[in-house]
Amino acid sequence: MVDQIKPKYFIGEVSFSIQYMHRTGPNRMPRPHEHPCFELYYLLNGERIYFIDGNVYSVKKGDMMIIHPHDLHSTASSDKLEFERVLINFTQEFIEEGDFHLAKILQNGKSGLLRIPEKEQPEIESILYKMLDECEKQEDHYISYVRSLLNELLIRLHRIHWLLQPEEVQVYEHPMHHRVSEIAQYINENYYKKITLEQVAKQFYISPSYLSRIFKRLTGFHFREYIQVVRIREAQKRLVNSTDSVQFISEQTGFEHIAHFNKIFKKMCGTTPLRYRKNNV
Repeated sequence: MVDQIKPKYFIGEVSFSIQYMHRTGPNRMPRPHEHPCFELYYLLNGERIYFIDGNVYSVKKGDMMIIHPHDLHSTASSDKLEFERVLINFTQEFIEEGDFHLAKILQNGKSGLLRIPEKEQPEIESILYKMLDECEKQEDHYISYVRSLLNELLIRLHRIHWLLQPEEVQVYEHPMHHRVSEIAQYINENYYKKITLEQVAKQFYISPSYLSRIFKRLTGFHFREYIQVVRIREAQKRLVNSTDSVQFISEQTGFEHIAHFNKIFKKMCGTTPLRYRKNNV
């Protein structure tokens, strides 16, 4: 089957977007990323590997990935190289304009995988196709209709989430998915310590070369790169939420030398730590 990538439809510059895609062959995000809006990723067919803030998920037909603002995530091919998905991005404000109380549901949730029961999938997919159709045709009052459809979708997802048992929400399809998740979470919790590939490989009973390969394939990051990203994201929080000196923050986030911290911070954030603090406080 030929790849089919339909246009991404927008409402406002960043308020809402939706896109349908069908692709075959190896495919992954160029880089793991984050954004200030919510994201819904529904898999119509196929299988994908998803990585969100320390967890590896195997996404299958009928699964919905829910990504909250600023949560780091990436997607990659599984052994099944064909997939079909609908991707939605929307802001908190877009929902609040239609239903302020519904927007509160979003604030209380967290990123992760939602396995949609088979009997619920036709209704979920019907809503998605209606949204795509409305955005393509743009008939009178289509924005209001799209917002109401998104509200219905969110309510259905919320009800499904509360019906599921905890063990149904996250199931690791492959032992290494679980192991890499454990390693990523270990880094998230111990970023301030000295961490090396060899040390972590030994701790989790994996060869360093295999850990290096599998970590990159499942997360989109090289092992050392992920450590730096976790440290810099923590440094960003401390720069905004504390009055600690840059020197102190660099030490508390695992950097041995302030010059190295400044270099990595500017490379990842495009500015110096002091200017970042000034622009975000």
